[in-house]
Amino acid sequence: MKVELVRLNDAFHFEATGSSEVKVYTDGAPDIGGHNLGVRPMELLLMGLASCSAIDMVLILKKQRQTIEDFRIIVNGDRTKEADTIRSPFDKIHLQFILKGQIDPEKAARAAQLSMEKYCSATAQFEPLAEITHEIIIN
Repeated sequence: MKVELVRLNDAFHFEATGSSEVKVYTDGAPDIGGHNLGVRPMELLLMGLASCSAIDMVLILKKQRQTIEDFRIIVNGDRTKEADTIRSPFDKIHLQFILKGQIDPEKAARAAQLSMEKYCSATAQFEPLAEITHEIIIN
C-alpha cells in the first residue's frame, strides 16, 4: 500500500492520494496556523477505523439478508498525553453503530463482533494501544 501527500499552501493544508486515486484533504488546527481546509490527522485515523468496520458490517448484514435503510457510526476517541512528549495517542475508542431497517439485533451484534475481532485491520492496528468498545443501536 502506498499513499502520496502533497503540500497545497504555505501552512498545513495537504492533499493525500492512495492507489484508488481519490483525494483526501488534511489541515492543521487554526491555533497552529491551519485554515480548516481538511480534516485533522487524528480525526482521519478514527474515520479510517469507522470506514473499515462499516464495510465489514454492511457486507455481513447483506449476506444475512438484512435490509439496511440507514447506517452510521459515531466514533469517540479519548487521548492521553505521553510523558515527556507532545504526543497524545488514543487510549480509548468507542464506536456506536446506528442502524435503521429490517435488522435482527442479534445479527447486527454478531456482525459488529466479527468486524471488531476478526475482519477489520484498522481495529487490529489500534488494539495494542487503545481499549476499543462498541455498541449497537437499531432505530
